[in-house]
Amino acid sequence: MNSSYYRIIKRGFDIIFSLGVIVFGWPVFLIIAIIVGFTDGFPLLFKQKRVGKNAKVFTIYKFRTMVRNAENLKKKYLKLNEADGPVFKITNDPRFINGVGKFLAQSGLDELPNIFNVLLGEMSWVGPRPLPVAEAKKISPKIRKIRESVLPGITSLWVINGAHQLGFKKWMQLDQQYIQNITLAQDLRIILKTGLKCLELVSTRCL
Repeated sequence: MNSSYYRIIKRGFDIIFSLGVIVFGWPVFLIIAIIVGFTDGFPLLFKQKRVGKNAKVFTIYKFRTMVRNAENLKKKYLKLNEADGPVFKITNDPRFINGVGKFLAQSGLDELPNIFNVLLGEMSWVGPRPLPVAEAKKISPKIRKIRESVLPGITSLWVINGAHQLGFKKWMQLDQQYIQNITLAQDLRIILKTGLKCLELVSTRCL
């Protein structure tokens, strides 16, 4: 498909799908907001600077899953980092808001406010997950240029293939694979598999 047509159709899909999720999924947003609020108070959202298309820095929005001073505590827990490469990830992060924060993070429900980044044109439903500014600066210029040639996404090939269970090198390879073979059909498959994966994680935890 012609790249310009792809971008137009993809943008149209992003807007329509995002509005549909908000209209039909607002009870989920409300329930999560109430749970976060009652569990650990305000703010309900976590905001962080991320690197997007063409190296543009934007503010990403997520439901807060960690204590308020989580970023300040990061250095304290560096020795617990389970991820290789320039990223930081702890499965049972001590900064989580007890089981609630861990559940939201591992199910991906904390990413729902990313939808507003999509509506603002800063993200797409499918694309490489945007890295925090400090982490993005640490990857090779070649890989960074490839990743930043498209809008970052809420979900990606990396997400549906195991996310942080994979090594950093594999993560970058999957992002490059997506960009090199980008199609609407691939986007739809990734969204479908993401939805099924999220439902599986939620049902497993709740049953």
